[in-house]
Amino acid sequence: MIWRKRRPSPFGPLPIMLLDPAFFAAMVPAVILMGLSKGGFSGLGLLSLPLMAQVVSPVTAAAIMLPVLMSQDVVTVWSYRRDFDRRTLATLLPGAALGIFAGYLLAARVADGAVVLAIGLISVVFALRNLVSGGKAERPPTRSNYPQGTFWGALSGFTSMIAHAGGPPYQIYTMPLRLPPAVFVGTGAIFFALINVIKVFPYIALGQFTTANLTASLALLPVAIVSTMAGVWLVRKVPVKRFYRIIYSLLLLVGLKLTYDGLKGLHWL
Repeated sequence: MIWRKRRPSPFGPLPIMLLDPAFFAAMVPAVILMGLSKGGFSGLGLLSLPLMAQVVSPVTAAAIMLPVLMSQDVVTVWSYRRDFDRRTLATLLPGAALGIFAGYLLAARVADGAVVLAIGLISVVFALRNLVSGGKAERPPTRSNYPQGTFWGALSGFTSMIAHAGGPPYQIYTMPLRLPPAVFVGTGAIFFALINVIKVFPYIALGQFTTANLTASLALLPVAIVSTMAGVWLVRKVPVKRFYRIIYSLLLLVGLKLTYDGLKGLHWL
């Protein structure tokens, strides 16, 4: 009786969607990429969005992925529960909450393409600057501070709510701090876990948690947890310099993709 009361999905009744090979062929790799990203290789998660868009709308993908992301947050927060920087979190979180609230209020008025394009260009410039200077003397680590933390935290919360692209602003703020890899990942794990908890309320208000979406999320949970644990294991095996070079390279790739998506969203391509 419940299925008859729901709006029909693009795959037909819910059981058909869950058994559709195309759905899992796209969603399972997407969840694996998200899990590796949550485990420590920040940026890979954004590469999963094009895969999900092949089988579900962006709104449906976001609704399915939020419970999946929250389950992955449990794994990463537990894995790095002793490895995080309190000061960095304190400088980021107030701005992030404001950014999410602004994103909820302005979601219907802001051009997604413009936001994505801006974040993409900033990410590309930041990543290239650091990759090109990789052979030179390393810059001394910066220190977290409230003005910059509030700005980048707000941008991360805003883009997470508007375009599901909160990772690059977080990376731009935290990577110059030169935190140890485990602390860098652990701080991000707690930061995005709290962001995802805050986002639950606007998602409920927007009516995105349907029975169909939540059941699809449940079906993907095993893959989500295993892939996140794999990401945690890999981060602990990678040397510090190589870890940051990988993260900068991923940020460059994600920035290029966001730039392309932004130009396409503005109909400039």
